[in-house]
Amino acid sequence: MPPPPLEGIRVLEVGNYMAGPFCGMQLADLGADVVKIEDPRGGDLSRRLEPLVDGESGNFVRLNRGKRSVALDLKQEAGAEIFRRLAERTDAIVENLRPGTMRDLGLDPQSLLDANPRLIYAAVTGWGLDGPYADRPALDIIVQAMSGLMSVTGEEGGAPVKVGVSISDLAAGLYATIGVLAALGVREREGRGQLVDISMYESSVSLAVWEAGQFFTTGEILRAAGSAHKLVGPYQAVRAADTHFVLGATTVPTWHAFCVALGLERLERDPRFADGTLRRRNQAQLIPLIEAVTATRPAAHWLAVLRAAGVPCGEIQDYGQVFADPHLRERGFFVDLPHAKLGNVRALGTPLRLRSSPARLDRAGPLLGEHSAEVLREIGHSDDEVRAFVARGTVAAA
Repeated sequence: MPPPPLEGIRVLEVGNYMAGPFCGMQLADLGADVVKIEDPRGGDLSRRLEPLVDGESGNFVRLNRGKRSVALDLKQEAGAEIFRRLAERTDAIVENLRPGTMRDLGLDPQSLLDANPRLIYAAVTGWGLDGPYADRPALDIIVQAMSGLMSVTGEEGGAPVKVGVSISDLAAGLYATIGVLAALGVREREGRGQLVDISMYESSVSLAVWEAGQFFTTGEILRAAGSAHKLVGPYQAVRAADTHFVLGATTVPTWHAFCVALGLERLERDPRFADGTLRRRNQAQLIPLIEAVTATRPAAHWLAVLRAAGVPCGEIQDYGQVFADPHLRERGFFVDLPHAKLGNVRALGTPLRLRSSPARLDRAGPLLGEHSAEVLREIGHSDDEVRAFVARGTVAAA
């Protein structure tokens, strides 16, 4: 099998929960040797998240697949010195601690960059490394609220609702991945690394593509609209006899095909619904006319009719259905990853499909300190030195 894209690249990951580790997972999937630095006193806080099986978190072992764990006490000078030695021999550091934490440990980014000019240091924080909010704590829900995401999520006029997944954490993790890859490209060209400053806040605000276009052009502030598109229609969930399903008939061909399929040709002649924008503006009149038809038959019937007519549509699946989806199974999206205690762990695959240099998905997340001795030996420490570090609590080994 050909090597994955980042074969030969080493990454140190320092952080907890999601944004930084999600970036580390992407880099590990792409073949980087991701060494996860964890506190010996329990490790990444996500190790404690339920569900727990034999003491191991089902969430942790999936989010941290493909990584090696070194349990290293960075509060001890000996632990910080080990980290410096690792940093001198690494290509990138990804950390998502509060700004100043690494500096307080004597590991500020600039000193590490000075010691290793080829190093890429990606700091993933709530608000960025500077600015008025820099020192504030951040959680996904707080960033979702302040970034505007919650203002456009949920039903019109309803209570505030966050996006169902941790979108602010995940967006920052993806931007951090892009930043590291871009910096690796610059290093290849110019020979030097750099600091990559990724803000959860900015990552979340950057998703407001339509909302920004509307506001900066007209001054209009878009609000929550349930499942409906902010600008065109019909593009939303509609009611069938048994459940809801979603459709999108916003273009001239799909609107025509939709009207014919449902026997609603008269709507094509109605000036209120002459184009996608008007249909969105007049959805209060349009959707009841549509649902008067769709509510007469089950969703499966209408999905078959609309698919045959070439109209985009789909079921509203829960995750039990998604994780059994035949299309995903056929494409091999779900994988079984070996784990030292749990045996094979079923996990999500990666959407990154590079045909000539495929991703590497070969093991679940590590035990705490599972690779401590192995990694320390790689940077020149003898077995006796490793045992001494363990005895002093500088390092923990599984």
